[in-house]
Amino acid sequence: MPPATTDRDRALALVLLLAALLLGYFVLVHPWWTVPMQEVNTRVGELRDRELRIRTQLAQAPQVQRELAAALAQQAQRPGFLPEATVELATAGLVQRLEAIVKQASPGNRSCAIANQSPLALPGREVYPRVVVQVRLRCGAPELASVLHQIESGSPRLFVENLNILAQRYAFQASESGAGGLDVNFDLYGYLKPAPAAPREAPDAP
Repeated sequence: MPPATTDRDRALALVLLLAALLLGYFVLVHPWWTVPMQEVNTRVGELRDRELRIRTQLAQAPQVQRELAAALAQQAQRPGFLPEATVELATAGLVQRLEAIVKQASPGNRSCAIANQSPLALPGREVYPRVVVQVRLRCGAPELASVLHQIESGSPRLFVENLNILAQRYAFQASESGAGGLDVNFDLYGYLKPAPAAPREAPDAP
């Protein structure tokens, strides 16, 4: 007569069955089905995110084109580079612009005058060649403010560097002997357009 099956035996058999099912899942189902499906889902999510970014960029393209066109139009109205082709011509152009600005700030050089101006040679070859003129002015404070404002807000773009201001008493004209003013030194500079790259010669045929 076979022994009676007890509750303990049934529980043990159930545990063994569950263990066998779990082992079969991790050996047969998980590596061959679950893992590939997870990888596919991850890839699908990445592609959806990429598609969303592309759609967003395409939707913004007309606005970006309008902003770019506006920026190019503004840049064309206010060129950043000096118009001259060489350093020598650009230096002469800088001096002429400075003289015009000082004359506008102080007609007849009554309250502002150029005491000295000399080109500064820069060593080396830069991608954007810089043209520098060392300037010394004798100006009243309002005239100096006007000169600096016109330099840095005009066209083409000019820049002021190494600004040094000293208060001293001097005379612009004999009738104004003893008038107070400022002794101003600075470097005035701008940039030339980069030279176009020379075309490369095709190598000789062997």
